[in-house]
Amino acid sequence: MRFVIEADGGSRGNPGPAGYGAVVIDGDSGEVLAERAEFIGVATNNVAEYRGLIAGLRAAFELDPAGTVRVRMDSKLVVEQMSGRWKIKHPDMKPLAAEARSVFPASSVTYEWIPREENKHADRLANEAMDAGKRGEQWEASASTAELDTRAARNAASTAPEPSGPVGDAAAGAAAARAALSSVRGAGAVVAEAPPAPAQGWSAPDMGAPATFVLLRHGETALTPQKRFSGSGGTDPVLSEVGLGQAERVAAALAVRGTVQAIVTSPLTRCRQTASAVAARLGLDVTVEEGLRETDFGAFEGLTFAEAKERFPAELDAWLASPDAAPPGGESFAEVAVRVAETRDRLVERYAGRTVLLVTHVTPVKTLVRLALGAPPESLFRMELSAASLTAIAYYADGNASVRLFNDTSHLRA
Repeated sequence: MRFVIEADGGSRGNPGPAGYGAVVIDGDSGEVLAERAEFIGVATNNVAEYRGLIAGLRAAFELDPAGTVRVRMDSKLVVEQMSGRWKIKHPDMKPLAAEARSVFPASSVTYEWIPREENKHADRLANEAMDAGKRGEQWEASASTAELDTRAARNAASTAPEPSGPVGDAAAGAAAARAALSSVRGAGAVVAEAPPAPAQGWSAPDMGAPATFVLLRHGETALTPQKRFSGSGGTDPVLSEVGLGQAERVAAALAVRGTVQAIVTSPLTRCRQTASAVAARLGLDVTVEEGLRETDFGAFEGLTFAEAKERFPAELDAWLASPDAAPPGGESFAEVAVRVAETRDRLVERYAGRTVLLVTHVTPVKTLVRLALGAPPESLFRMELSAASLTAIAYYADGNASVRLFNDTSHLRA
């Protein structure tokens, strides 16, 4: 028997109260064969998503152990890790991935990433499970309306007039391109470990208000004008007097624009200080996001480029030559890209349709731009990003991204 499994998971707090949902569909008739959902207590989004995958696979196995399965999920992390394109490094993910692989033979399962809008049934199940957990209960299939709600939404969509002309053609072309890309990936093509969202075209369909990230690099520290490696693995410098002034000027500029609705910051002091200056002007709270921290430069921390070249010549050359190479005791750019991509996906979901200020560092900003443009890893070395500069990227519901601004420092010259 051929199955399609759609699975999802969520956490209200990440980590926080979490639940998963999974639906097993007949691959030939489209009939819903099984639904699974469960409140799992406090967990992260990623753990909940993996638990949803496992529940869906087990449900399909109960129906036909010899069946073939096509898994469709909106979690890039799970899809890429289970497809073998991303490494699994987090200790909480490894046993979950192993459990998922143990249900069916690897040759019987394929994985496909889909936009969140196409995963509504599983998403509704996961939210039903979390709602039940909030009431101190467990999800009951007899009380679920997920299938009816999803069917009603699809029926409503099917009665809407289809787009025609350039917009409709662009939508069809985009769908075909994505299908072709999925086929190439399934055939074993080499892809980036943290793949970008497809580029937003001039004639792409309107997907509604995007999640817009206004990316603010923190103000200067004493190390900035000296061009010293300043990451997250050693020193945690504060803003200099110049940096404090820059933070105030960018805060004033953002207050005038009046578009920022939320503020999220790296945990490092220089970003917290910059974010606090903006928050005081805008009257907003600040949320700390670990995934926005700077690269851990390991043994390079605190050194100038020349000093690093003198002390670690071979290691520096290797680091410059490959995104997979890390400074001694530090992170590689490939590792940072995975961390930043995971953070991007969480925040896009959390702030859908809103404008959020992300106060962060050079590497995360450049990485987000690189991924949005689909540029190669070496492009990181070809971008100039000034202290207290602003960059903006819009993320649409279908996974497209549009870079709208880069390295704007006009507010510092006022």
